[in-house]
Amino acid sequence: MRSNRLFDYKQVLRFGLVGVLNTATGYSIILVALWLGWGDIAANMTGYAFGLVVSFFLNSQWTFAKAEYKQASLVVRYILAFLFAYAANLVTVIVIRSMDVLDGWAIHLIGIIIYTALFYLASVYFVFSKSPARSDNETRALSLQNGSR
Repeated sequence: MRSNRLFDYKQVLRFGLVGVLNTATGYSIILVALWLGWGDIAANMTGYAFGLVVSFFLNSQWTFAKAEYKQASLVVRYILAFLFAYAANLVTVIVIRSMDVLDGWAIHLIGIIIYTALFYLASVYFVFSKSPARSDNETRALSLQNGSR
């Protein structure tokens, strides 16, 4: 569940650990795709597409501990947050590539940093935030119905 604290260190740590696993896997896929001769965009999309599914399940169940992770609205918000962060990543990759100052691996690493920061903020404040329409009592009742405390 989202903490009431402005900055939840445990949540950031969990998000970071999921991100490290995701980044290592996704970045490896990007590098292999680049090595196979794929273009930057195709390699980038492939790496991020794989990570989207994995990160949703890990973040919804562990990082943000949302019992109602199967709700369609949560999935839609997650995809929207992903698209926002991914668009920033893709713009970064395209702009830096057009400047012709860095190699592909470094360009994607910068894109990953931008993506991660934006996706975390979107996850905290948009995807997994408490619904303003729900009272604390309603949230607690839902948690009890779903077997969590």
